Amino acid sequence: MGENEEFNGRLRVLGFLVVLVIAVLIGRAGYLQIYEGDTYARLADGNRIRIIPSMAPRGTFFDRNGELLVTNRPGFAVSLLPLTEPISDAVIYRVSDLVKVPVEDIKAKIAAHVGFNPIRIKSDVTQDIVSVIEEQKSLYPGVVIEVQPIRNYIYHEKAAHTFGYVSEINDTELEKMKADGYKTGDIIGKFGLEKIYDKELRGKNGGEQVEVDVAGRPVQILGKKEPIPGDDLVLTIDKNLQLAAEKAVDEQLALIHANAAAAVALDPQTGEVLALVSRPAFDPNLFAHGISTKDWNVLNNNPFHPMDNKAITGEYPPGSTFKIVTGTAALTEGVVSPMEKILDTGRHWIIPKGNAEGEALGWIDFTQALAHSDNVYFYEMGNRLGIDRLEKYARMFGLGAATGIDLPYEADGLVANRRYKEKNFEDGEWYLSETFDAAIGQGFNLVTPLQAAMVMGEIAADGKRYKPHLVKRIVGPDGKTVKDVAPELLSRLEVPENVIQLVQNGLHDVTKYGTAASSFRGFTIDIAGKTGTAENPHGRDHGWFVAYGPYSSPNIVVAVIVEQGGFGSQSAVPIGRKILEAAFGVNQPSAALPSKQ
Repeated sequence: MGENEEFNGRLRVLGFLVVLVIAVLIGRAGYLQIYEGDTYARLADGNRIRIIPSMAPRGTFFDRNGELLVTNRPGFAVSLLPLTEPISDAVIYRVSDLVKVPVEDIKAKIAAHVGFNPIRIKSDVTQDIVSVIEEQKSLYPGVVIEVQPIRNYIYHEKAAHTFGYVSEINDTELEKMKADGYKTGDIIGKFGLEKIYDKELRGKNGGEQVEVDVAGRPVQILGKKEPIPGDDLVLTIDKNLQLAAEKAVDEQLALIHANAAAAVALDPQTGEVLALVSRPAFDPNLFAHGISTKDWNVLNNNPFHPMDNKAITGEYPPGSTFKIVTGTAALTEGVVSPMEKILDTGRHWIIPKGNAEGEALGWIDFTQALAHSDNVYFYEMGNRLGIDRLEKYARMFGLGAATGIDLPYEADGLVANRRYKEKNFEDGEWYLSETFDAAIGQGFNLVTPLQAAMVMGEIAADGKRYKPHLVKRIVGPDGKTVKDVAPELLSRLEVPENVIQLVQNGLHDVTKYGTAASSFRGFTIDIAGKTGTAENPHGRDHGWFVAYGPYSSPNIVVAVIVEQGGFGSQSAVPIGRKILEAAFGVNQPSAALPSKQ
């Protein structure tokens, strides 16, 4: 009996609990029906809660002195937000007509859309378009106006190839980058520093938790998360020097009726790039708000390729600037002594290759040959060294490989060598005449303007080669430094100290007695330099000039090339001089044009 009574008691307690739970549920249901009925009726009728993202401003660019270079400005984008039902064809056609985007393009964006993020149709629209949509909401269900930061390149074409540009992510990029959190409609860096440092610059988007009705119209904001701006970049660029270099290039191109050029200025003691110019250029603002077909065709059809960064992708024969490498190799290998004189009769005695316009300098030593850029002397250096040793020293200087600068699409250049000819030509045999060509920077040799600056920088820095870079510091939104970019020593020339000094002396004499002397007569800062003229089978020769200063304690190297500019002393030297004037704060009137090298 006791056990039955205990069991019955437990059963009564369990029954009571069951009844209590049922009563609570019925009471809660009644409360929701009576007191919250209207609220949940609205939600049941089709209301939704959605997160409408708010784009984070990209980090800004500053020059080395804190001058603002690239920033953001407020803008509006027309987007579709199909919260409750697909966007109707009538709305698509209406939006197409309003913002002048083809219907096919809009439908393609809708078809590719995944998730609940807005489908961005057109960025940076005018205020009148915003007004139409806001005032006629009933005609544009599912159409929203997003407030978004628009990239603003303050100086337009200036430094465009360095800064790069941003644009909406495409399908190919999305496929590669979606694992890193990128989504349809994201604005990403496509070129230049914008591309290389996109993850640091893009920040973290915020958003609003919005309740919308069945028509997709916002009812109330339930919550908000502020976007976090991206990191800022403090660049190594000097704004004033950059603008001076751009002006110098533009003025010279107009004067000599040329169309393309590039210039690089860097600190040989750190690898910091102080200025970088490529011409022709483009305005990256065209891409920031969606480039038109007309504007794209103008850029794409320009035969001088304004989208190419010629400072790092342009590959040119180095011409006489390569004599720095040949001379260093000859002195180090002991195939010539500094005091040995070689007879220049205007043509070499083995292969009839000679100087420009048949010039003959008589008996000359190394310093004189470098100062006057004598071809016959350096042909003989090539003859004594052979192509294999020339290749060895060119690679020791870092040629034939990218410098590693923090910009995309850098070219490797090319060092003349036997293997290259064997691989690429049916007649793979190497000839002495090709060694002669290589010794004076012709033939198969190719360098970029940045590589030319690198070679000159190694001589200026007593054999040290630093990695070129454009970012000095990365700073977070809170103003605290995220990363300092320290100079990176890549290599040292494995040559005696006195060899570098002999090359330095010869380059110094270039501006005192040689091919650039008349251009630098009266210049108040001691400069070392080298002119060059590179043969071009497609037109006039290319003109080169590389220089560094002050001679005794160099803190700047300049490299300039003018495509189809003719003699470097007449086309590139004036640009180099103006850049150096700006760097040193001097403004001397240019002297008469120098000799033809």
